[in-house]
Order: sequence, then structure tokens, then C-alpha cells
Amino acid sequence: MRVAIYARVSTNDKGQDPDNQVHQLRAFAEKHGTIHKVYTEEVSGGKSDRAQFKLLLLEAYQKKFDLVVFWRLDRFSREGALPTLKYLKELRDHGVDCKSFTEPYLDSLGPFGDVIVSMLATIAAQDLIKISENTKAALAKKKAAGTKLGAPTKAAAVVENARALKGEGKSNGYIARMLGISPSTVAKYVAA
Repeated sequence: MRVAIYARVSTNDKGQDPDNQVHQLRAFAEKHGTIHKVYTEEVSGGKSDRAQFKLLLLEAYQKKFDLVVFWRLDRFSREGALPTLKYLKELRDHGVDCKSFTEPYLDSLGPFGDVIVSMLATIAAQDLIKISENTKAALAKKKAAGTKLGAPTKAAAVVENARALKGEGKSNGYIARMLGISPSTVAKYVAA
């Protein structure tokens, strides 16, 4: 059996790393067959626009693997019950089974599987809402305390150098490398 691994974290800071999942998922996948591919990404599971997730679904459609394993249902999707059920049904329709490493009961739910998956997917979506609310509350508290939010502004000398290099016809990528800032930051300051 050909096995795909899907690992996702929301962010690469706060100690999150998809490799933490992949390490154990590899051994788990090898118990079920040969590993076809490992799909990893650092993006919110509440979004449908996830590049590696879309590739996983495309390659399932192309019948490149027979089983996909993931750490936990909320690592697979946090979009809510209906989208999660749709993804799982889409995989089943293409002959691909799913296994959760930490939720083995999802593999043998029988006729009540969709009910349990709906519950877990709803809980995952609600967790995402709570995370968003907590983040907004923390930012509001910081703003009320006088903390300036957003990316720090660049020193006047950096902005001046960026504009001078742009005036010489240099590309944003070149300027970014020379000044040690991102190309989007260069674009922001040279357009102003």
C-alpha cells in the first residue's frame, strides 16, 4: 500500500514544527506500506487555500497513494464539520483511506463515523475561533497599554538607502539583500 503523510502546524514560532509530527508519522505509515510522499505546511487549518493540502487532494484524485495518515483530525482540517467531511468523502471516493495517529477510533467508526468526525471537526473549528478571540484580546490589551502594534518601522537611514538604490535602478530583491530586509519592505518604502 502506498501511504501519504500530511503534517501541518499553524505557525513556525511557539515551538511548532511539522517535523515533530512527521517523525512519528513515518514509523506509523511504514507499518501500513511504503511512503509515497510527505506533505508538510505551516499554515492555518482554518483556510482551504493550503498549497500542500491541495496537492494531496490532487494526487489522491490521480490515485498516487492509497492511504493518508495525519497526526490528528484538527491537523488535517479546522474548517468545520462540512468541509472536513467533504474532504474525507472526496478521499474515500478516490479510493484513499485515512488514519489519524492519535485518534485510532476514527478508523473503525462504522455507520456513525460521520457523526463523530462532525463533532471533532466542529470542536477543532471552535478551538480556532477561541485562538483568534484570545489573540485579539491580547492585542487590544497591548494597544490600550500604549504598545505600538504592527511591524517595526525602519530607521530613516535604511529607508533613505533603499530609495537611493532604487533611484539607481536596482531591483527590490537586490536592495533587500544589500540592506538585510525583505523585498516587501523595500517595496513599501520605495513606493512611499
